[in-house]
Amino acid sequence: MRLIHDKVGLWAAAVAIAALVLCATAARAVDPTQMPTPELQERYLALTHELRCMQCQNEAIADSPVDLAADLRRQVKEMLLAGKSDDDVRNYMVSRYGEFILFRPRMSARTAWLWFAPGALILLGALIAVRIIKQRAALVPQDNEPLEEDIRS
Repeated sequence: MRLIHDKVGLWAAAVAIAALVLCATAARAVDPTQMPTPELQERYLALTHELRCMQCQNEAIADSPVDLAADLRRQVKEMLLAGKSDDDVRNYMVSRYGEFILFRPRMSARTAWLWFAPGALILLGALIAVRIIKQRAALVPQDNEPLEEDIRS
């Protein structure tokens, strides 16, 4: 009995250590960059969270540990320290990597379908659903055959 108790204790300790290790790595920051003023720090954080990592593609450069994201973060920092505006930084990144780098692409003729397609598809789906429901409702009065339950009784 003591052997089982020791194994359970050992197993519980191993699980606890694994949980601590996983939590410690999750808490580690990818980007420890500190800017000279709180305003610049806010702008830096906002920009790095709205720019997409071109290698990871579904992560912001602020959260990505890859070298390309580190280079982009460094570029954002240098531009902000040089006095560039947020729009200047965005325009530079878009000119270099295209609209894909922005998580929220700008409204333009090239990206209009991104903004209007979801609404158009929902409207199209609703129209198709209404049409199908009306067609099926029109079939009910034409159905004169008795149900199987009515035939049995």
